[in-house]
Amino acid sequence: MTAAQAAVLREIGGELRVEDVELPAPGPGRVRVKLAATGVCHSDLSLATGVLAHPAPVVLGHEGAGRVVEVGEGVEGLRPGDPVVLNWTPPCRECWFCTHQQPYLCPHASDAMGRPYGTLADTTPVYPGLGTAAFATETLVGANACIPLPEDVPLEQAALLGCAVLTGAGAVFNAARVRPGESVVVFGLGGIGLCAVQAARIAGAGPIIAVDPAVEKFDLARRLGAPHALEPSSDLSKRIRKLTEGRGADHAFECVGRAETIRGAWSATRRGGQATIVGLGSVSDEVTFNALEIGHFARTLRGCMYGSTDPRVDVPVLLQHYRDGALDLDSLVSQRIALEDIGESFARMKAGHGARSVVVFE
Repeated sequence: MTAAQAAVLREIGGELRVEDVELPAPGPGRVRVKLAATGVCHSDLSLATGVLAHPAPVVLGHEGAGRVVEVGEGVEGLRPGDPVVLNWTPPCRECWFCTHQQPYLCPHASDAMGRPYGTLADTTPVYPGLGTAAFATETLVGANACIPLPEDVPLEQAALLGCAVLTGAGAVFNAARVRPGESVVVFGLGGIGLCAVQAARIAGAGPIIAVDPAVEKFDLARRLGAPHALEPSSDLSKRIRKLTEGRGADHAFECVGRAETIRGAWSATRRGGQATIVGLGSVSDEVTFNALEIGHFARTLRGCMYGSTDPRVDVPVLLQHYRDGALDLDSLVSQRIALEDIGESFARMKAGHGARSVVVFE
């Protein structure tokens, strides 16, 4: 058994407390990873508060990068010391979705989150948050949840690839397939939204418009590629049409996960345009449309899971954008924190402050 320090949520809606978690030796197909850095994602907050369901007690955190410490029987392609980024939706590669180029919809990707992966000091079984349990000094995951990284990529920045970058950039590149010259509006300037802004710039989109109530984020959004930054308002759609030759945006990306902003993204899109919904919201937060507008506007409303990505294919592409200087990962890190500061980071995120807080272990 190996003891790891982790931010443990004993009950949904409770407080995170740093505790020891006992991890068994990796079994067949399993890998033990020492974390170097973990991003704090809004989905972690949603899991902690019960907006998204998860068994407890649980160690949250799913946007992590680190180095392999130990591998179990049958693991190929990974050795102790290898740098990896964690994939919280690891595909089985055998089901219908995986064999039809949709590994991000694999029905087995969430299997690990429903099984305890270790025990607390009082022998209580503990579950891995989204199968990864990355708010910890070490974790235990399936080998298919480890995406190898080259040695030249700093692990602190690489951690963001595990969720924010793949989700936000993937929505632009893979789900919507934005083309040069198309107009884009992004709702929500957290880590995912700011990655969508960057991807739109890399894709050659224009104009790019960012929408967020936190004006403190506007300067960063402009630096990353959105020259137009707007606060939500009753005439927001009209203001967006004014910036898009009177039509509305070709593409809208909703990176919040609320009914209000989903409707806003839909309304900001031109006739025949596309609204891509990236944010994960509550099952009780319902979005409504009238029967006329669906056909009249001929818009496409698309859900997007994990950026419609296959990490083993998309991570190398994104890393090349990073090396080329097109993808700025450094600016996404607004705060470096210790493990015991995650609760405070949740409060900042809930208040709309900052881009991405990152727990740094090394």
